[in-house]
Amino acid sequence: MTITYEWRGDFDNASLNALHADGFGSPVARTDWRTRVSRHSLGWVCAREDGSLIGFVNVVWDGGAHAFLLDTVVAAHRRSRGVGAALVAAAAGGARAAKCEWLHVDFEEHLRSFYADVCGFRETAAGLIAL
Repeated sequence: MTITYEWRGDFDNASLNALHADGFGSPVARTDWRTRVSRHSLGWVCAREDGSLIGFVNVVWDGGAHAFLLDTVVAAHRRSRGVGAALVAAAAGGARAAKCEWLHVDFEEHLRSFYADVCGFRETAAGLIAL
């Protein structure tokens, strides 16, 4: 089975909501992802296998040099097979093509190895305020 990756790939809200529920272990939401990414994103990457959405990452930006990864998700049954790394690589390529100079990501501690070791992010000092 071949997995394809598409920058600014087409998707429907129901499929992405189902993927998020599967990937993050949450109930299926009714988020209007199409409107959200159209308003706020530089782009996004869809991973598909046999027509099914199995991965997604959103790339938001500041309109200039900085892009940010959000909502990286891979279907539970496709994890540990390189899908996430390929999503991030495609996102980096899309941001690079848009002339961004930096790609940022925030992650929880259990994802440190994925982002640092697998995807090549280096750690930087950062701050966070819970709102």
